[in-house]
Amino acid sequence: MIQYKEVGVEVSQSLEGTLIRPRTKSGQVTLALAHYDRHGPLIEGIVTLPGLDLRVMVVGQNTRERDGANRHRRMLREGEFDMAEVSLSSYLMAKDRGAPFSAIPVFPRRLFSLSQIWTRSDSGLQSPAELRGKRVGINTFQTTLSVLAKADLNRIYNLNWRDISWTTAREETIPFSPDEKVDIQTLKPGESLVDRLLNGALDAVMVPHPPEELLVSNRISRLLRDPQGEEVSYFNRFGYYPIMHVIAIRDDVLEKFPELSRNTLEAFDQSFEIAKKRWNDPNWSLLAWGRQEFERQQEQFKTDIWPNGLARNRENLAWFIEQSFDQGLISRVYDPSGLFAQDTLDS
Repeated sequence: MIQYKEVGVEVSQSLEGTLIRPRTKSGQVTLALAHYDRHGPLIEGIVTLPGLDLRVMVVGQNTRERDGANRHRRMLREGEFDMAEVSLSSYLMAKDRGAPFSAIPVFPRRLFSLSQIWTRSDSGLQSPAELRGKRVGINTFQTTLSVLAKADLNRIYNLNWRDISWTTAREETIPFSPDEKVDIQTLKPGESLVDRLLNGALDAVMVPHPPEELLVSNRISRLLRDPQGEEVSYFNRFGYYPIMHVIAIRDDVLEKFPELSRNTLEAFDQSFEIAKKRWNDPNWSLLAWGRQEFERQQEQFKTDIWPNGLARNRENLAWFIEQSFDQGLISRVYDPSGLFAQDTLDS
């Protein structure tokens, strides 16, 4: 198990006890990912790494995929994989505590927070600004979408996240001690955020992976009536599609394969480009008008909303780091370049 220092406590900066899982053969590196369309070419083996045997594992976070679940914890607390897609928030917390990882500026998951706020259809709530004094459910306090949503409530609706009571669904990936003045409760075993929303114990929920029972219930709806319009306005105002995940690599693996970080960055760029071209086929997806929706998105945003590399994501990252500090998750504000492998800083 990877040992973390407590934030704000003077302890040794060295980490001991890192769990190193044996590779199946020399020269093989493991990469744990979720199964998104942009990862398809990597999972299928169309995109590879020069000189290495890349084993791509499909590992879910909240739900089980081909190679299991709990991807963030298995990487950041157990060091199980050589490389993995992980929560930006939990990665930042792990780095702050001295964990032996470096990232590459690849951001495979992004979400706006606004369309992920759900409430009962009969709640009477008309705006996120009305959540002041309410109880809101989230996966964990440190979940990247939770951090973003709390911060967005403040900068868009002038609602301080400290004026909301929070209920978390499960244990935090990286342990931390929240501010005692913040009201945080945790669900009991067997309870769910959806059940508590429906029975009135919660006024709203904010989750990055809405469970099916939330999506199909005729008693639950998004709090925003025009989420797409609100999110296009968000993009035009702030200039980016918010980052949720990053690719982390164990430092001992980078020492063994010095070119791995740069080559992996390029591999993800290739996978993204191939995935985009698949949308040229008007019947590639389940969406009857998938190609038209792709074109409509391009017209709405007028730029690539999925840029990799540090330069085009610096402002996005810097703001998130500031909010993580404000929410008590990290000990200080970092320059974004400190999160990434040295040979990717010019990207």
